[in-house]
Amino acid sequence: MLVTSAVASIAALSLGLALTWTDFVAGATSAQVTNLSCARTIVSTWSLTRVARETVVVSVQASDLARVTGAASQGYGGFLLFGATAPTSLPTTIRSFAHLEPDARAPMVMSDDEGGGIIRFANLVGRWPWAQVMGSTMTPVQITQVGHHVGAALAAVGVNVDLAPVADVDGRPQWPSAANPDGLRSFGGSPTRDGVDVVAFANGLRSAHVLAVVKHFPGLGHATGNTDYAPAATQPWPTLQSTGLVPFRRAIASGVDAVMMSNASVPGLTTLPAGLSAVAVAQLRNQLGFHGLIMSDALGAGAITARHLSIAQASVDALAAGVDQVLAVNPHSFQQSLQTASLTTAAIVAAVAHGTLTRTLLVVAAAQVLAATNTLSCPS
Repeated sequence: MLVTSAVASIAALSLGLALTWTDFVAGATSAQVTNLSCARTIVSTWSLTRVARETVVVSVQASDLARVTGAASQGYGGFLLFGATAPTSLPTTIRSFAHLEPDARAPMVMSDDEGGGIIRFANLVGRWPWAQVMGSTMTPVQITQVGHHVGAALAAVGVNVDLAPVADVDGRPQWPSAANPDGLRSFGGSPTRDGVDVVAFANGLRSAHVLAVVKHFPGLGHATGNTDYAPAATQPWPTLQSTGLVPFRRAIASGVDAVMMSNASVPGLTTLPAGLSAVAVAQLRNQLGFHGLIMSDALGAGAITARHLSIAQASVDALAAGVDQVLAVNPHSFQQSLQTASLTTAAIVAAVAHGTLTRTLLVVAAAQVLAATNTLSCPS
């Protein structure tokens, strides 16, 4: 069965531091160039604080979303929803955000719906198999259909970003654990076939007007551990050329709009977590030619805290490395959600004031965020 009847019924309702702006958009389509250029024009007129907020994602329990609507009026660029059950009021709350956001822009509203054991709100989107089960039992056409139904269900309640699909290559039939970040989250152990399936699921989401976020660059398959818990390393960079990078190359060639960095170091490339490494981000931009939105993984993860970095400090490092949008972790309360977002914004503003982060780079990042979920119009 492709998806549950609940999904079907809801569906029926429904830069790299070395790059200049010209280089940055050179490989994009003309429509993408126009939208990004317009976004940059708009963002360049904003105050520094507002530009900083655009790059920050507020992590919040879905049940608390109505209590943080003030964050929408302050101009935060995204909201990442956590929880197992979504309140029935969620669609109404999300719809109010576009009216609260400055200039009535649509912020990113994100969920983490991969399938199997990682589905946030089954009461709204239903259930479907793990990626590895889909990869071994479904054709790419069927996987696209699943992605479309999932996307339509998310879109019906106002969620416009899915932090999926997982592009890591790891065919071990295991549940994700502290030792293995992927297991069943991966479509399988074949780089070529995984690339086809990743594109299929992403295309399904896109057909429902939901932004797919392919993760975790440059590939966590067979990593030494799970970065949610502690530092870990990917396979060596030379090995990744013919393994972990293959699905990312295919996804980028298909036109995917967003990629999430991993928090793992990459032997032979960088000793830093990839999402904090300008070298790793430049590989995504330059070697793979990706021109879309680059997102961090959760910057409160064990791999980050082990480096004695707060979420705010790690966010500055990620943006300085060329990441466009920074994510926190599952908060204990809505007060913590707001405090983390505020501290992160303040740290970004201070970094620009102190010269450790340039306003130009921050504007480019914020423009990517704005353009990702808004079709913009600027005078020609």
